[in-house]
Amino acid sequence: MNISRKTVAVRDKRIGGERPCICAPVVGENLEQIVSETEEIRRKAPDIIEWRADYFKDIGDPQRVEEAALAIRRIAGNIPVLFTVRSEKEGGHPAPIEESEKIRLLIEVCRKQFVDMVDCELYYGEDLVPLSEAAKKTGIRLVVSYHNFHSTPPKEELVQKMLKAESYGADIAKVAVMPTSPDDVLALFQVTQEGRNRLRIPLITISMGGLGVVTRLTGWLFGSAVTFSVGQKSSAPGQIPIEELRAALRVVQKYV
Repeated sequence: MNISRKTVAVRDKRIGGERPCICAPVVGENLEQIVSETEEIRRKAPDIIEWRADYFKDIGDPQRVEEAALAIRRIAGNIPVLFTVRSEKEGGHPAPIEESEKIRLLIEVCRKQFVDMVDCELYYGEDLVPLSEAAKKTGIRLVVSYHNFHSTPPKEELVQKMLKAESYGADIAKVAVMPTSPDDVLALFQVTQEGRNRLRIPLITISMGGLGVVTRLTGWLFGSAVTFSVGQKSSAPGQIPIEELRAALRVVQKYV
């Protein structure tokens, strides 16, 4: 079954293919925790490792960021690494870095090629343009994301956000929302299917929390390219431990 019009190659992984990639986050607050978490996650063999650097207490120190990034890269081996500094307004951990510094940090991470992908929120608007240019120049893939931890906006609004992400040069568009009813979960599936048909890039969609767990298991059937799991600790509500997620996906995929 071909569920995406376009795939993105990152190392030996193909994001947007017939099966979803499993991504596991690293959320350590210091280098020791980061190394320990990454080693544990590496043993579980996810398709992607996400470093949620907003949890890192030394995120404002470029030398410490480089040290941690290189440690993750060494441990990850050929597993692609996604670098994310999630903002508080979109559910991130309070980080000792000004929002205005974030784009500069992401550009520097691209320039030094510490990682394979970077994530930045859609609300940065035109500031995404220099980041997209830096990412393309260095071969880093850009995920442009939107998160709403309170509700699920109307379907067309979510589709437009993904299209806007594409217009800013995203290689992958991401939408994560909070359902307040089963209707919201159904709407997210419909958004995913419509986005798959209208975008030229892969997309990631998530309905968070307990109600939205089903989207982590079957979202790929509608076109979502990546599902996020618990590696050692979760980074968002509704994430499933990687072992359980992989087993559940195998069951679903067996009958599709």
